[in-house]
Amino acid sequence: MKILVTGGAGFIGSHTVVELQNAGYEVAVVDNLYNASPKVIGRLEAITGKTVSFYKVDIRDREGLTKVFEQEKPDAVIHFAGLKAVGESVRKPWEYYENNINGTLILTDVMRKCGCKNIIFSSSATVYGDPAFIPITEECPKGTCTNPYGWTKWMLEQILTDLHTADPEWNVVLLRYFNPIGAHKSGTIGENPNGIPNNLMPYITQVAVGKLEKLHVFGNDYNTHDGTGVRDYIHVVDLAKGHVCALKKLEPGSGLSIYNLGTGVGYSVLDIVKSFEEATGVKVPYVIDPRRAGDIAECYSSPEKAEKELGWKAENGIREMCEDAWRWQSMNPKGYED
Repeated sequence: MKILVTGGAGFIGSHTVVELQNAGYEVAVVDNLYNASPKVIGRLEAITGKTVSFYKVDIRDREGLTKVFEQEKPDAVIHFAGLKAVGESVRKPWEYYENNINGTLILTDVMRKCGCKNIIFSSSATVYGDPAFIPITEECPKGTCTNPYGWTKWMLEQILTDLHTADPEWNVVLLRYFNPIGAHKSGTIGENPNGIPNNLMPYITQVAVGKLEKLHVFGNDYNTHDGTGVRDYIHVVDLAKGHVCALKKLEPGSGLSIYNLGTGVGYSVLDIVKSFEEATGVKVPYVIDPRRAGDIAECYSSPEKAEKELGWKAENGIREMCEDAWRWQSMNPKGYED
């Protein structure tokens, strides 16, 4: 079975390529390298000992994408490609809607014209908005998103759902991620954000490596055990393995499936800082800043459905997440620029 991975040179995409190849799948990667490095492909091949077919193509390039499908003839697509920074999406809403939604519309049009109607979509817990209840199950209603990035995930879930409703030949899996952190055990691939990190763990590791002066903690007056926001952090390798397990739901007639991928455990910002310091022995100075608009107090999953139906469960604890994130950052203090 051949899998086409869009955005396969990115953080989650690259780790998923490793797990796909380890599981015996043939893999082709499409990435425009806007938020990724070409060095990733060579590192993937070094990790797995297998060749990765790579195409530098933007998913909005209909002609280029069609050529990839004609060349590779994939059986299924795992779709990661898209802009992903929450703060940037607030400043650049048009760019996010144009890139993420238009890109997916072109991708799915090329897919159906080439006879490939199997897709796993990289969605997000942001579609729950301020969740109606916690822990969040897949039965939790989608909410009001707080930023354009979240709305693109919300809308694309609806688009893919409508595609399946109109044409039951489509098999669609929507994977709603919680907060992926960590890195591959080799320390050769990991999260490499452009500019100031939007996410907590790369911010912590860049402070720890001396690239940034101190961590900014946004708000300490939430109704949580220490006043800081609580989230469900999941090791990126566990998340990647979730995609491999989800491929079994792309059998003919399997229809539409939705799964949360998380650990079911909530950690606060200061919990993560403390866990990182204990796992690495490196102090992380921080300051408390005002809350960010749109941030919610707590958000964590119930991952039971994925365990029951896919046989998937997160295996790594918070210590492993911190150790692996630090190994990546300390081995690559400038990310892929080294």
